[in-house]
Amino acid sequence: MTDTSASFGFRPVDPKERQGLVNEVFATVAERYDLMNDLMSGGLHRLWKDDLVVALNPPRSAEPFRVLDLAGGTGDVAMRIVRAGGAGTSAAICDISREMLDVGRGKVEAAGLSDRISLVEGNAEMLPFADRSFDAVTIAFGIRNVTHIDRALAEMYRVLRPGGRLLVLEFSHVDVPMLDRLYDLFSFEAIPRLGQLAAGASEPYRYLVESIRRFPKQDAFADMIRSARFERVSYRNLTGGVAAVHSGWRI
Repeated sequence: MTDTSASFGFRPVDPKERQGLVNEVFATVAERYDLMNDLMSGGLHRLWKDDLVVALNPPRSAEPFRVLDLAGGTGDVAMRIVRAGGAGTSAAICDISREMLDVGRGKVEAAGLSDRISLVEGNAEMLPFADRSFDAVTIAFGIRNVTHIDRALAEMYRVLRPGGRLLVLEFSHVDVPMLDRLYDLFSFEAIPRLGQLAAGASEPYRYLVESIRRFPKQDAFADMIRSARFERVSYRNLTGGVAAVHSGWRI
């Protein structure tokens, strides 16, 4: 995306207006965010998040290991990470949506993890953290909602320490014949209707489906990560490319 054009789903919008529109979507679905992911992935998002945590492999020791989880307002990924790691593993959740953070704060407190997980309101394009302050950065199903992805990737690089790793889990582009047609049918026909029945709103779900189709394909996104100066960039498709885990390192 450039400074002169942006998209909100399939609709072209002024880049200055896009973030506000995205914020409205997540303010609407915050209380039902986990349900939303269940509808959009058939429940597979839970396995994919586990895959992300396995790839991160947080150390099971008391040595400090600090993770920044971006767009992780409801706390799902951050809680998985600290539970998988040792006593030294901690996470900072940064999300631009106050409503999502409110949901996440309640979940983190209920889980008894407030001493290991902090929640911060912030924009991925202008992170409120010091240079080289994290051992890893993760973002799950959030990068496609960023208006200027290149700026966000540059910020992720900035806050990573040398030797730190970026992991991005995102809905992607199916590369299996016939599965791609079935996935399109499910996405554009079933998901908005399920959203209307389960959450009383179809438009947020329609935007989220359209935003997946607007997101760069796997190789193109890997090139964007390389352009942000990350090295050893790779990706692995999940469920035939319905989702993918992208990896890059700050060397």
